[in-house]
Amino acid sequence: MANPRELDKRRKSIRNIRKITRTMELIATARFRKAMDRANAATAYTNQIMKLVRDLTNAGVAVEHPLLEQRSDTANATLLVLAANRGFCGGFNGNVTRAGLSHLKTLREEAGEVRVEVSGKRGISGFKQGRVAADETFTQFEDKPAYDEVEVIANRYLEDYAAGRLDRLDVVYTRFESVSKQHATVETLLPLGGLDVNEQEQDEQRSSTVYEFLPSPESILEEVVPTSFRVKLFKCFLDTAVSEQIARMVAMKGATENAGDLIKQLSMQYNRARQGQITSELMDLIGGVEAIS
Repeated sequence: MANPRELDKRRKSIRNIRKITRTMELIATARFRKAMDRANAATAYTNQIMKLVRDLTNAGVAVEHPLLEQRSDTANATLLVLAANRGFCGGFNGNVTRAGLSHLKTLREEAGEVRVEVSGKRGISGFKQGRVAADETFTQFEDKPAYDEVEVIANRYLEDYAAGRLDRLDVVYTRFESVSKQHATVETLLPLGGLDVNEQEQDEQRSSTVYEFLPSPESILEEVVPTSFRVKLFKCFLDTAVSEQIARMVAMKGATENAGDLIKQLSMQYNRARQGQITSELMDLIGGVEAIS
């Protein structure tokens, strides 16, 4: 028969764990809402920048920029993997790490030399377990990545690409699509793509959008194209942050519910053990009375 005291002690311990997981769930929920607002704002900003480039194209400007040129020979490539600094978020870190390791094998077959950069302590440890040494690591990004910090990394990529030290940049991160849908994805940010539009969209924009450029569309394009890359990279960090909080929120909610179910089971076992103990004591008492009489 189970010891009621041990069952009660275990039940109290699980209740304390449930309080912790519940608190972590509430914190993740609050951080998720703030991170989602930032991600949505960045999405709108990115879309507007890409729309401006398309409008420049429709205005008769030839979209020519070094960042848009496809290079036939990929001698130097960089793989940037975005993970989290902390755990307790289900399979979030494991999914993005596995996707990064898998894509690294493919990228090494396509490029001459591949540089690996990893953001997040969990991603760094995951690549170490996969026996892959990262050339550079980042641990300063939490649930509120700052644009200024991401811009420093983006400018380094832009300088390397312009100087010919970088031919391709692939980013592995968790894309945020909705509260119920996030998935690990690989996106090529350099050379830039996604500026092409079909004829129907061009006709719609020609009829609805009219711009006056000062000083010239070409000079504006020189500023917009690098900015679009910086914003895209920043959006990857924001998606990672909001997806991490969603994963932690879901994981902690599941842990809280499982703790509640376990407490119910232990309470039933405790009550049965306690009843059995009381029954045994009564039987001993009755037996003693009968022996005396």
